[in-house]
Amino acid sequence: MSRVTVIAEAGVNHNGSLDLALKLVDAAADAGADVVKFQTFRADALVTRAAPKARYQTQTTDATQSQWAMLKALELSTDDHLAIMARCRARHIAFLSTPFDAASLRWLVTDLGMEQIKIGSGDMTNAPLLFEAGRSGRPLILSTGMATLDEVREALGVLAYGYAGGTAPSRAACAEALAIRPEVLRDRVTLLHCTTEYPAPPESINLRAMDTLRDAFGLPVGLSDHSEGLAAALAAVARGATVIEKHMTLDQTLPGPDHRASLEPREFARMVDEIRKVEVALGDGVKQPAQAELANIAIARKSVVAACRIEAGEPFTTSNLTTKRPGTGVPPINQWDLIGRRADRSYEADELVTKDVMNA
Repeated sequence: MSRVTVIAEAGVNHNGSLDLALKLVDAAADAGADVVKFQTFRADALVTRAAPKARYQTQTTDATQSQWAMLKALELSTDDHLAIMARCRARHIAFLSTPFDAASLRWLVTDLGMEQIKIGSGDMTNAPLLFEAGRSGRPLILSTGMATLDEVREALGVLAYGYAGGTAPSRAACAEALAIRPEVLRDRVTLLHCTTEYPAPPESINLRAMDTLRDAFGLPVGLSDHSEGLAAALAAVARGATVIEKHMTLDQTLPGPDHRASLEPREFARMVDEIRKVEVALGDGVKQPAQAELANIAIARKSVVAACRIEAGEPFTTSNLTTKRPGTGVPPINQWDLIGRRADRSYEADELVTKDVMNA
């Protein structure tokens, strides 16, 4: 199994503060994350002034504030992005940001040179944005929260059309691109199963949907995990996730929409450590004794032994033979073959029957 990519989703947990954003980079690097991800948007291009907040957002922010006003306060400037990227380079952690509109996507790719694109669940049905992402040629991680399998298929069609160099997108053209050019998605697209609720209740996680995505499209899969704790992320790795994305915050009690559904640095570091243990524990799938247990075979297994004193030449029976540790003698599977044979010599109770008797 290849190494799982762990993404620390800083998102908007910087609360609009560059200083807090840089501290999140440091915390993600210290925790062992491979990538720290932010969000690139302009409120005016993302929501209407009348757009309502989600229920969880009204519970964690000022309920009288509009979604537009909330997001406006969470925008990162050009200089903020450059400073964050510089800190990522200094801390040897990959920078990633989710664009929420085509202009932001092009800016991240063209001007900032971002090598990979992450599209959030809310834009999984945003065909024009997906088309631009495909046209960029960059590898892409696509979250699939709130989606049906057919909607994922349609999104992949748009990406396939973009990757294949299409110039006149339509629903039919995109569907055809997926049918005849599915190979353009290989080595480019990773699908993240996701439950878009903050925090996501355990009964809503449905990790088996990762298997469904993998089987349906033959692409790498992972989990964008919004649940509390570590269980879902670790279980996802055990089911073959290649990417784990999890929100990180410096303090769950900070004001803002996502802090309460995020892990604090110490817990995030524990998650990374446990993921690495799961990776090692998965092994190669070959059923054979592990190197660590070889020395225990002779100790834990059993051999055929005399249940009582047996005279030389006396027939072996089910009454005078039994099995006990250690496992250095005749294996118990051979006990039945000994019944009726005559003892090659005398045996005291608990004495291992010699292997020579098998050849007598």
